[in-house]
Amino acid sequence: MPEISPAHPDVHSRTLPTGFSFAESGNTRRPTGIVGLNLLLDGGFPKGTLIMVHGSPVAGIDLAAKQFWRAEGEEAGTYLMNDGDTEVGMVNVGDVHPDMYQDWMIGDRMVIDSLSSIVIKYGIDATLGFLRQSRGEIRESGTNIMFLVYDGVHAPMEMTRLMRISDIVMEFKTGISQSDIERTLAVQKIKGAAAPQRLLPFIITDKGIEASTTSRVV
Repeated sequence: MPEISPAHPDVHSRTLPTGFSFAESGNTRRPTGIVGLNLLLDGGFPKGTLIMVHGSPVAGIDLAAKQFWRAEGEEAGTYLMNDGDTEVGMVNVGDVHPDMYQDWMIGDRMVIDSLSSIVIKYGIDATLGFLRQSRGEIRESGTNIMFLVYDGVHAPMEMTRLMRISDIVMEFKTGISQSDIERTLAVQKIKGAAAPQRLLPFIITDKGIEASTTSRVV
């Protein structure tokens, strides 16, 4: 059975008042954990959204996920790990079908690392079914779910279907300019809003991702 370390004790699902709407709460954004990205998104991710982050395994997508999960504040979150080493506070769900994830999906910030492994193990249709159910639940609660997808692993139609079901799609890119490695992220989709027409440069440090507070025109 999966094990969870006690990094976030006594975290329970929230009960919302009858008729409550996050759109009416006055605080509709959740910080991303990356200062420059918060600025690009006018404060953070809209609450109640499903966030797809894709890129190569060394592009920094896992670091972005950890920073979102560990963002400062009183909010608790859950990090479901199914294809890597677990760290303190993460849940090992490597042998668990996604239909069983609901038992561990607790808190306001949830990460699935990675969705690619779910697609490979259980197929795209089962994965999309899980995402549809989760999306309906988080829209009511205002929770955010971020899931990671590896580039170059899936068929183009699978990537298209994952992007279509997502509320937000972000791509992490790595390029080489002369002798330098250039890293940028692009917000490709925000449901119901215009996506930023700019790339956000960032570097990877021993503390994680540090994004520029200025952006580059696409």
